[in-house]
Amino acid sequence: MLKENVLNVYSEIGKLKKVLLHRPGKEIENLTPDLMDRLLFDDIPYMEVARQEHDAFANILKSNDVEVLYLENMVAESIKDFGIKEIFVDEFIKEANIDSSKKRELVKEYILGFSNERDMIDKMMEGIRKEEIRDYKKTSLTDIVSSNYPFIVDPMPNLYFTRDPFATMGQGISLNHMRTVTRNRETLFAKYIFKYHPEYKDKNIPIWFDRDNKTSIEGGDELILSDKVIAIGISERTDAYSIESVAKNILEKDEKFEVVLAFDIPKKRAFMHLDTVFTMVDYNKFTIHPEIEGPLTVYSIRRGDEKLKLDIKKETMKLSDILKKYLEVEDITLIRCGAGNIIDAGREQWNDGSNTLAISPGEVIVYSRNHVTNRLLEENGIKLHVMPSSELSRGRGGPRCMSMPLVRENLR
Repeated sequence: MLKENVLNVYSEIGKLKKVLLHRPGKEIENLTPDLMDRLLFDDIPYMEVARQEHDAFANILKSNDVEVLYLENMVAESIKDFGIKEIFVDEFIKEANIDSSKKRELVKEYILGFSNERDMIDKMMEGIRKEEIRDYKKTSLTDIVSSNYPFIVDPMPNLYFTRDPFATMGQGISLNHMRTVTRNRETLFAKYIFKYHPEYKDKNIPIWFDRDNKTSIEGGDELILSDKVIAIGISERTDAYSIESVAKNILEKDEKFEVVLAFDIPKKRAFMHLDTVFTMVDYNKFTIHPEIEGPLTVYSIRRGDEKLKLDIKKETMKLSDILKKYLEVEDITLIRCGAGNIIDAGREQWNDGSNTLAISPGEVIVYSRNHVTNRLLEENGIKLHVMPSSELSRGRGGPRCMSMPLVRENLR
C-alpha cells in the first residue's frame, strides 16, 4: 500500500476531492466532416462555446471544494527535464505513424522549437498541419498519393474525455490500451504524468494494467462500486482478457477489493462504455439505460484458492439483483434515462443522460439538455448541478466521461 494517499478512489460517490480535466483546445477546430469517422466524432463542436461550457463544469467542481487539475498542465510539468522531454517527443512521433525518417526529423525539430512546454503540449494535442512544417515536401509516392490529407500529425479531439486513457482504482491506476489508434496515443500523456510528475514520481503507484498490452480496455468501462466491488464492461471498447488481467493484478495485491464484476453489454456505439448506460448517483441509486436492466450476463472474478488462480463464475440476473447482492443492500433504485420512454430515452441516451458525475453521495453533475432524466433524478432525491451542454455533448460523452477522479473521500 502507498504511504501517502496520492491516489484514493474506492467508490463512485465518495466526496470528490481532486479531479483531472482537459479544457478543449484547438484540436476541436481541426475536425472536418471528412475526418469525423477517423477521429471518432459524429459532429463538430464549436470550440469557443465548448470551452465556455467546460469552464462552467470546472467552476461547479471548484465551488464544491474540488481541486481541479488540467491534463495539459500536468504533462508540461512532467517534462521540464530536457532528456525526459526528448524521450517523450520521440515516443509521441513514433506513435503518430509518420512514414519517413526525414519527416520525423522535421516534426521533432518543430515540436522542440516551442519556447515552453505548455505551448508544445498544446500543439501536440491539436495536431500538426502539413502547412506548418516549412520544409515539408511531397517527395515520396506515399506523399503524392495522400497529398490531399491535411495533417502530418492527427489532432486528438477526444482528449476532453479524460475518463478513458487511464482509471484510478484504489491507490493505483489502470494505464489503458485503447481500442483505436486515434485514441491510444492519448494514454502516452498519462504514462509521463505518473512516471515523472513531481507529485507522483517515486510514489510507487501500482499499475494494474499497462498501455503496452495488446488487448484493449477503456476507463469508461471501469466503475468502482465500493471498496469491495469493481464493475468493468465487456464492451465495444474493452476486451474480456484485459478485465481478467486487471482483476488478477488487483486481487493479488494488498488492496481492499474482493470481486471484479465483468458486465457483458451490447457491442454497439450507443452502449460504447458501461458508464454510458449505467452510473451510480447514491448508495443504492443508479441512472441506467432501460435496455441494460437485464437479465444480464455477469462474470464474478475473485481470488482463487490456489496462488495465481482466479475464481470466475457466470451469473445471469437482473441488474437490480446483481447490485443488491454485491453491494449488500436491500433495495436498489434504478432511474431510467428518459423515464424509459422509447423516444425520450433514445434522445437523452444519445446525449448521455445516464452519464452523471457524483461529487458526493446523492449529489451529481448533469447536462442541462437531458431535462426528462434530470427531473426524475430530482424526484428521487438527488441534488443536481446542471451544466450547459449544447457543444460538449456533440462528442458523445457526459460529465463522468469528462472527468478522472484522483482522490475521493472514503465512504463511511
